[in-house]
Amino acid sequence: MDADDSETDDITESSKPDDFEETTQSDLMASTDEQATDGTESADELDPVSDPNATRRNTEPAPTTESSEEQSSAPEAGEPSSPDGKESSSLDTSTPSSTDDDEQVSLDGEASPAPDGDGSQSIEDMLLEFEEQEGLIRDRSLLDPNHVVEEDRIVGRDRQLQEVTKMLRVALGDNRPPNLFLYGPSGTGKSLITKAVCKNISQICSSRDIRFGTVEVNCQDLDTLGIAVYELGRRAADEACVDIEVPKHGVATKEKWDELYRIVNENFDSVVFVLDELDMLVGRRDKQDPAFSRLLYQLSRAGANDEMTAHISVVAISNDTKMMELVGSRALSSFTPEDVHFDDYDANQLQSILRRRQDAFHEDVLDDGVISLAAAFAAQTHGDARKAIDLIRVAGELAEREGDSRVRERHVRAAQDKVEKNRVLEVVRGISTQKKLCLYATAAVATETDDETARSTTGYRVYQFLTDSIDADQYHQETYVNKMKEMTTYSLVDFERRSHGPSSGMFLEFQFGERPRTILETLREDSRLEMVAAEEVQSVVRAQVRNEA
Repeated sequence: MDADDSETDDITESSKPDDFEETTQSDLMASTDEQATDGTESADELDPVSDPNATRRNTEPAPTTESSEEQSSAPEAGEPSSPDGKESSSLDTSTPSSTDDDEQVSLDGEASPAPDGDGSQSIEDMLLEFEEQEGLIRDRSLLDPNHVVEEDRIVGRDRQLQEVTKMLRVALGDNRPPNLFLYGPSGTGKSLITKAVCKNISQICSSRDIRFGTVEVNCQDLDTLGIAVYELGRRAADEACVDIEVPKHGVATKEKWDELYRIVNENFDSVVFVLDELDMLVGRRDKQDPAFSRLLYQLSRAGANDEMTAHISVVAISNDTKMMELVGSRALSSFTPEDVHFDDYDANQLQSILRRRQDAFHEDVLDDGVISLAAAFAAQTHGDARKAIDLIRVAGELAEREGDSRVRERHVRAAQDKVEKNRVLEVVRGISTQKKLCLYATAAVATETDDETARSTTGYRVYQFLTDSIDADQYHQETYVNKMKEMTTYSLVDFERRSHGPSSGMFLEFQFGERPRTILETLREDSRLEMVAAEEVQSVVRAQVRNEA
């Protein structure tokens, strides 16, 4: 059975080299008035790749406490403002405890029946009351980014749609389509195009008595190769309306492969395996090649070895443009995909996407600026159509809960805060404490720079301060940089190698896919990070940012 691939932080690293100069907490808090006046950069601006050894200290979890920073309601810099220039006002939640008519007044000012004698409505009464209320959203499926929409709702992807259709169409003649590698930023239509094309192929094949199937898995939450193979078998069984006959755990991976082959051979003439976010399937670290490389090799070789009699095509989808560089030579020679690149949507394309889905709402319930504002927010974060659709959906849900008759710009702004925080929560929930410390330090630096970027050298010094403050294990700069690089797989962080002259050396400059302040607020919900006062961190960061200027 495959071992779990979870990351641990209690592996002992070797001790520091004799010449390692440790930055103390008092050094970090030092005033910048004592900077050298010769105009040269600090020695800390040298190449971030340092001695891999690290200092280690034993740490114990701190008692859990709960608090969060107060969020500002003002729009971020560069954010589109409301046409009338007015800020949204919060709801007045003060209501009278009773009225002369023994009626309660709801938040929107409408009278509602008095509760039962025990002071509460029954669940059935509440459900029926909510059902009678006329909502703003007519068809919620159109506001699901994973929903396969009609072809006329697909915007700005004519070239990619034509290429994928042209290459997969050979399945209509009961032939094997080529393998594909679709790459580009998150939310740029890779999965949508693939699903739409395969759905149409399936409909035509059904009329020609060709047993065509699409087996799709998202690899983000799959830990090992064995789990991935089982999931493929389960999805293939679901597509064929049969049962899978091996358990998820307790059997060798080869038995899972054999079961997948059996299901495919008995039920399909042609199958397209869609492996979404494939680069996330890393697997066990004791293997020479990552799990996604071994999966590609086995699937692409299955047809050649007659283990699968059906025609097999693999569509690998990734946000990482360099994923294929990590594929082993054997897998690369057998997989040999056709590449299709997906670039960012611009604000106009995002507006078109939302306008072609606005019939998800009842007629004339969206304020004029709602779609353009949602598109502008999404365009600020790599042109992500998923985020644009999520924003408009959450804005509609917030308006419904308030009992408002329209979706307004203030609902979109509130949705922006909620969607961003939910996305960050989704990422940070599963990462180690060390990665949280690295991410927190880097985001703290980005909040204090004009362009919301952070140098790796500065981020590392703040990381040192944090680990000193909570008595946590402290890694050397190379490990810090590597952990930040790993965060790029979540589309939360990106980086570029920079140099500001011969005296500054090389460093990495990190940019964030979400607002750095949102990342800080989310991470501070961790009890250990909450131990360090936000004002103290801010003081350290400002001193370090001044030093790098």
